[in-house]
Amino acid sequence: MLIIAGNRVIHAPEPGMVNMGSEIKTAVLEAQREEITAHLVYRKLAERETKPVNREVLRRISGDEKKHYEIFRRFTERDVEPDRWALRKYYLLSVLFGLTFGIKLMERSEEKAQVNYAQLIRHIPDAGEIQSDGYRHQRELTAMIDEEKLKYVGSIVLGLNDALVELTGALAGFTFALQNTLLIAMVGLITGVSAALSMGASEYFSIQSEGGTQDPLKASLYTGCVYMATVFLLVLPYLLFSNYLFCLFIALATAVLLILLFTFYLSVVRDIPFRRRFIEMAGISLGVAALSFLIGYLVRVFLNVDI
Repeated sequence: MLIIAGNRVIHAPEPGMVNMGSEIKTAVLEAQREEITAHLVYRKLAERETKPVNREVLRRISGDEKKHYEIFRRFTERDVEPDRWALRKYYLLSVLFGLTFGIKLMERSEEKAQVNYAQLIRHIPDAGEIQSDGYRHQRELTAMIDEEKLKYVGSIVLGLNDALVELTGALAGFTFALQNTLLIAMVGLITGVSAALSMGASEYFSIQSEGGTQDPLKASLYTGCVYMATVFLLVLPYLLFSNYLFCLFIALATAVLLILLFTFYLSVVRDIPFRRRFIEMAGISLGVAALSFLIGYLVRVFLNVDI
């Protein structure tokens, strides 16, 4: 019998002709569950998508996943329920953080299960190739998705990186020089807000001079707003607690957490190495903070400031 999967023709035996052991049958059932879950995620995302291009891409991926499910079903002769937790998780992540993030995160999960398909090649003709072709096809289709925030990810990176490096350093210096949480918060907010406005304006003129496809106003807003939000999160401990060293610790921990989350996001949507990028960003931010802390100490000592 011939089964058509995308642009491939699969020669599959009739149901019941493959004598599968329990371990192999379990692996096929897991593959079925992954395929039907992905099919439903893409279908739900397509239903809520307003852009025709994105909707069509999602429908095509959903259809491919359903075809894979049907191929594996011929060998198990069973229907399989989707993974409801994974279905809700990937759908929600796609809604909150964008289609590209949710889809690529789901692809990563599927690719980790490739080892299961390696067991099936002896029992199901072309099982490995079906999966590798499917993942390749998904990646090609995912690249076609038109998502605004990815166009401005450079502006987001600029705002976050600058805010983390500059403000962690400034707060560390202010902390030892001033040693008063409310005073540190006030100076930190003034410094941060001014820097956010300056960065937003600089990004506007930079994008405008490049003459690319990006909207200069949107780019400047992404940079300025991300910078401002980072400033607020880093200064917040100084508004809540009275111990300035504890506030500095919380601010630095917040900076590391922001770096961790954003680096993970970038590693997924841009397919870049996570560990190296995280270590690089965290090392720079904490290094600048340590140097600024030392400078604050020296300024306090040499100027004989007592607040």
